[in-house]
Amino acid sequence: MKKTRHIYSILTVVILSLAGCVKNYSDPARATQDDVNTSTKGLTGVAISLQSRYAAGRGNIYNTTTMSGFLANELTLLNQGNTAELQLSLGGANLDGSNTVITNLWSNSNKIIFDANLVITNSSAIPDKGFVSGLLGYATIFKSLALGDLAAFWEKVPSGTGENVTFISRAEAFTKIITDIDVALAAISQTPISSSFLGTIPAGIDIPNTLRALKARYALYNGNYPLAMATANTVDLTKKSGFQHNATVNQNGIYVAVTGTNNLWQPISNTLGLPAGLTPDAADKRLPFYLSENLTIAPRWRMNGFAAALATEWPAYLPGEMTLIKAEAYARQVTPDIVNALIELNKIITKKPAADPNGVGADLPPLAGPFTAAQLLTEVYKQRSIELFLSGQRLEDSRRLGRPQTERKRNFVNYPFRERDQNPNTPADPAF
Repeated sequence: MKKTRHIYSILTVVILSLAGCVKNYSDPARATQDDVNTSTKGLTGVAISLQSRYAAGRGNIYNTTTMSGFLANELTLLNQGNTAELQLSLGGANLDGSNTVITNLWSNSNKIIFDANLVITNSSAIPDKGFVSGLLGYATIFKSLALGDLAAFWEKVPSGTGENVTFISRAEAFTKIITDIDVALAAISQTPISSSFLGTIPAGIDIPNTLRALKARYALYNGNYPLAMATANTVDLTKKSGFQHNATVNQNGIYVAVTGTNNLWQPISNTLGLPAGLTPDAADKRLPFYLSENLTIAPRWRMNGFAAALATEWPAYLPGEMTLIKAEAYARQVTPDIVNALIELNKIITKKPAADPNGVGADLPPLAGPFTAAQLLTEVYKQRSIELFLSGQRLEDSRRLGRPQTERKRNFVNYPFRERDQNPNTPADPAF
């Protein structure tokens, strides 16, 4: 309890006000710039604020879950008075740069990147190199997630933060993420993270494993399948990594906004929004993990799993994602490796909940085949949609795995008006 109070007292001092990527992020309420640049406590406080900004309240987890959930048909809207969520549920031309969920994700992600860069750049001033390794790794996790979130929903993303920034392609963004992760992993390999650093940050994040998992994810998104597979093989699938919550000062944001109110959105149904032919088997044990069922009060299907309670931990990644990355990479080889792709898929399909660190398991009979590479990639999409339900990845998966456009309400979203009004380099909005 003493550690928790210490963490959040630091966080209170250093957390910065929300702003768009073109804004000046200085804030007189925060530690002075010199303190941040030279003080271990100041840099640690900024680093801790990254997790709060990403995972708590209506931060990136809420925004990506909501955006991908509506645009890729995982969610149903309960209250049309929630204008931003209504626009997302309708999609198409109903969605523009005024949408507050979109604007919040844009601003929050750019703020996380700005602060993460501050930590990464100035951490070398700290004499304890094991502490520096921890700061680099921890800040790089949130920088990677934030830049990855931007690249998942926009066709181009800012090349940096500041006035009139230029924009880079999604591929360039993913390459940038991988480069940053490699730098952090090299630092950790040279000097392991010190226990003194781990004692100052919220518990729950396995820094090296999370960095490797994110590298595998974004290599897959970038079409670098050999790198994605090789990196996924380095992730310890017996360990979990996540954003821990409690019932008081650091509550689960999805529970607060969604599960606990039943007045915003809920899962669309036990189909998980998948089309005919791809819907989950009724015996799939991932369904009761992710969904609760109410037979007396609408809606029937409700959030469970990682949004079951105020103190439920939200995963930074799921071990099953690594297995599915390998399945996809095998199926996409120049000469598709059908045998090994099916082996990896069946690891997911037959996995028992007790065998998964997070309790996610289908516990179904294995697939037998024969299959073509195209059929296996369709199965990868199905299994990712179930295994990683409401992880904020389905829109990306739907595009990458070639699903019909009719299964999406948008391919990408518009740039916030706030950005367009202040930055002449803002690209054109997407056609759909």
